[in-house]
Amino acid sequence: MSLDSFTQSVDEAVSGFFEPIAGWLGEVVFYSVPVGGTEVPLIVAWLVVAGLVFTGWFGFVQLRKFRLAVDVVRGKYDEKGSAGEVNHFQALTAAVSGTVGLGNIAGVAVAVSIGGPGATFWMILCGLLGMATKFVEVTLGVKYREVHADGTVSGGPMHYLPKGLAERFGKNGKTLGKVLAVLASFMVLFFGLFGGNLFQVNQSYAQLVSVTGGEGGIMGSSAGALFFGVLIAALVGIVLLGGIRSIASVTSKLVPAMAGIYIAACLVVIAVNVTAVPAAVSTIIEGAFNPEGVAGGVLGALIIGFKRAAFSNEAGLGSAPIAHSAVKTKHPASEGLVALLEPFIDTVVICTMTALTIVIANPASWAEARAGESIGGVTITSDAFGTVLPWFPYILTIAVMLFAISTVLTWGYYGLKAWTHLFGRSRASELTYKVVYTVFAVAGSLLTLQTLIDMADAVLFMLAVINIIGLYLLAPVVKRELNTFLAFAKRRDAGLDTDGDSDQEPVKTAV
Repeated sequence: MSLDSFTQSVDEAVSGFFEPIAGWLGEVVFYSVPVGGTEVPLIVAWLVVAGLVFTGWFGFVQLRKFRLAVDVVRGKYDEKGSAGEVNHFQALTAAVSGTVGLGNIAGVAVAVSIGGPGATFWMILCGLLGMATKFVEVTLGVKYREVHADGTVSGGPMHYLPKGLAERFGKNGKTLGKVLAVLASFMVLFFGLFGGNLFQVNQSYAQLVSVTGGEGGIMGSSAGALFFGVLIAALVGIVLLGGIRSIASVTSKLVPAMAGIYIAACLVVIAVNVTAVPAAVSTIIEGAFNPEGVAGGVLGALIIGFKRAAFSNEAGLGSAPIAHSAVKTKHPASEGLVALLEPFIDTVVICTMTALTIVIANPASWAEARAGESIGGVTITSDAFGTVLPWFPYILTIAVMLFAISTVLTWGYYGLKAWTHLFGRSRASELTYKVVYTVFAVAGSLLTLQTLIDMADAVLFMLAVINIIGLYLLAPVVKRELNTFLAFAKRRDAGLDTDGDSDQEPVKTAV
């Protein structure tokens, strides 16, 4: 049996078994209700409402404290002797690398095709709201993290849900928290293997094949697929062995590079078409409020924009706190402020640049997609750049590779923390996970397993339901932590507190 026929058999067998489960789960998690002639997914509404609530609860913290957040990233409020593994900038880039990916390239193109240019406006608004949610969950992640005897750190919803609920509600809260922690760990692990690993490798391989001669090209064969999978697995395995410090070291260089390449290409297209910018901006704003602009009217544009932003920046899903928890700090809210920059970078900047580039370039494929033809999002984005940069598909391939590798690395770390919460932190347990994860990277270039990928999306968004309930219950804790850090920052600015020890309890370690 050839490798091609074997992988096809595996795909068919897995799809046949999991399709009914994935279909049912998708219907439940992404259940939609008809509103004003369009379908509103309740999970998206759940995420957006959380952003609204936390924006109000914390007095527009994402706007008022934006500059303070930038200062924290720059190291202005670093504290000597802080527990943790990475600095604020490295924690931010590690988390951003888990959200910035193909969704920013392909997903945005699909959004402005289905929802029209106006979807961009609502995408930006949802990104701004998501900044508040991200602030809350990451503050809790650092507040309730575990600093182990060897100096490594574990954090995320599997830690702050049981500890925070026990602290606020006693024995009953502790029992509920433990159950939620197990569910959260399973959901993070499942998505990490299929959505954060296999899917990313699969899509980056597909882009590589498309620019190297297609199925008949040098990378189009099963041998080429296997070579690519093994290469990615080796790179990921080497970095993953080094833990969050190694991952942060890579992503702190990779994320600025990939974002820089992509944004520079966007700016080239925009600069060449600079006279079209005012009209494009006007089209986006008009399309956001003009019910004649798109199918489903203004609500249709709103829902598509919110959906794209929610799926892109992962605010409220509980994944980012895992990376941010490893930061060196004595003030949890300091990293919460850093984290609010994440949706800004991912959605407000990168997703918006993609949308603006497509609207300004107005490629033929975008017009065809808006007319109802089935055209891939990557194709539309690539065509938009191709109007100015005919060789851009090669640059896009590099960007896709960087996006994919950084996402695989970060989700490898997320999955490891979920795995060790379920199966323990022994050396054998961690090594087993890393072997499994690298094998999945190899499989990503050979198998599609679309059913399991769809299922992984549903599982991750199930986590958002659990996570956000916890965020509401623990919001008063976040408020206290924010006030504590703001008081410290005020003293630091006045030169009265240089080490941050005056108002902090000693860090408790977990063996």
